[in-house]
Amino acid sequence: MRFDILTLFPAIFDGFLHQGLLSKAIQNDLLEVELWDYRQWATDKHHSVDDRPYGGGPGMLIGCESVFRCVERVQAETEQPGQLIMLTPYGRKLDQKLVTELSRHNRLLLLCGRYEGFDERISEGLKPLEISVGDFICNGGEVPAMMIIETVMRMIPGVLGDEASAREDSFSKEGILEYPQYTRPRNFRGMSVPEVLLSGDHQKIAQWREKMSLQRTRERRDDLLDQ
Repeated sequence: MRFDILTLFPAIFDGFLHQGLLSKAIQNDLLEVELWDYRQWATDKHHSVDDRPYGGGPGMLIGCESVFRCVERVQAETEQPGQLIMLTPYGRKLDQKLVTELSRHNRLLLLCGRYEGFDERISEGLKPLEISVGDFICNGGEVPAMMIIETVMRMIPGVLGDEASAREDSFSKEGILEYPQYTRPRNFRGMSVPEVLLSGDHQKIAQWREKMSLQRTRERRDDLLDQ
């Protein structure tokens, strides 16, 4: 799978791409990540990509020309265009269902905004899938883009050491939270591992885990049960 990140600050991703499972997935050719700077397609000598909004107001907007030119150039990298995604507070909220849908694409282009956002005509003209990672505001789309990559990559065969990990994650199994898990030592500061997990009875362990998943979901995210 390929991710193309379109941003004003590609250097933000330097450390991110060279750590942990993501780095291993790239080394093993399971993932490809390309970085693109809007400023490469700016037309003035200062490589400006932003300007003041019509009608007044605070801050600056990322303008159309450099973004359109950048997207068109990046899409031409492959025969089949990728799914264009704009990271924006106005978009569809990211959840595991959407992550699963995104993982079915061979290529995702992630548009990262900055300042006060994008000129509206970028959305009108390029028609990206608009995604929000939550009801809050980030300084830019770079961290949300990282979240897209982190969540989608887990769905790609071979990325995780144990494929069952993705199936058992919270929100993946019937849309509920994952059960509690424990490791050694058996007892720690008066807190003990539940006896059922030490029993070796796989059927009882499975029943306990299902019960605890429902209990945790009811206590912490009962809205998921309503869905």
